[in-house]
Amino acid sequence: MAKLTIPAQELMYSGHAACPGCGPALAMRLLLKGLGPRTLVSIPACCWTVIGTPYPTTALRVGILDNAIEATGASISGLRAAADALGLKDLNIVGFAGDGGTADIGLQALSGMLERRTNAIYVMYDNEAYMNTGVQRSGATPRGAWTTTTPVTPELRGKPEPKKDVMGIVLAHHPVYAATLNPSFPEDFDRKVERARDLPGPRFFHIFAPCPPGWKFDSAETIALGRLATDSGIFPLYEVEADRLRITRKGGELKPVEEYFRAQGRFRHLSGDDIAEIQRRVRAEWERLRRREQEDARAPSGEAPVPSASAGAGGAEGSPLIRTPPRVPAVISG
Repeated sequence: MAKLTIPAQELMYSGHAACPGCGPALAMRLLLKGLGPRTLVSIPACCWTVIGTPYPTTALRVGILDNAIEATGASISGLRAAADALGLKDLNIVGFAGDGGTADIGLQALSGMLERRTNAIYVMYDNEAYMNTGVQRSGATPRGAWTTTTPVTPELRGKPEPKKDVMGIVLAHHPVYAATLNPSFPEDFDRKVERARDLPGPRFFHIFAPCPPGWKFDSAETIALGRLATDSGIFPLYEVEADRLRITRKGGELKPVEEYFRAQGRFRHLSGDDIAEIQRRVRAEWERLRRREQEDARAPSGEAPVPSASAGAGGAEGSPLIRTPPRVPAVISG
């Protein structure tokens, strides 16, 4: 008999409204497998509002609360206070928001939740645009990506700004645990969820969540595209606990980023020079991430590591951050 490496329980119903190959749907399914039935999920206006909560139906076997798009962090703080008042100490409180509702509209509420030390898990599922309302760019959209609000024309070449470093912002709040997760690596995903589940305090997940219609790729390729994202260094997998970073997938030499970009219509306009520049940035960020891991491993036990200026650089285009939690690369595709 085959040995199961992830929990067999299913807390998500079939027949929901997600698109074929939906990354956010895979993310929710794996998340609930790791958290279990004693979970309450607060969901803002996003793709998952359509997937899972059209009245009077539900796609989940756990409790769901709809909240305003800007309010996920505040919502889970309130739910935690209510659960504690009722003596429900074993209830997992989870906010499950998209990149638009986290990196942009909900950033203030996320910061407040982290600063208050709320005992809850905040999840940003990152499909890199406002997909639910028509593929508009978000702060988490990568540089160069086509969206309906960053079109490709003779004058415009997709989004001109780099992707917002949400994980770096989160780590500046010193959460008890933060990690990047990718449904294409379910064992790594489940291990991180189970680790976070058992820790008290503010926790954060940045989940890679491909969107076939928004990214313009075949829905059968979601898992393969996710593996490419991590193995090329576009979306590295790591965890940070007690301010110490550990890379959880290294896989040897990075694959060329061109394989990842050529697989998506939203990047079809990128030139060879564009790809070469992105490759340079990705390799620089990967080396910075590896240096951070090495420095944290050398720090004395029981002491929070103090990063060097180079380890705390604000990205390929940023300035060093001195004696603050160092910048850690999130999705860095441009």
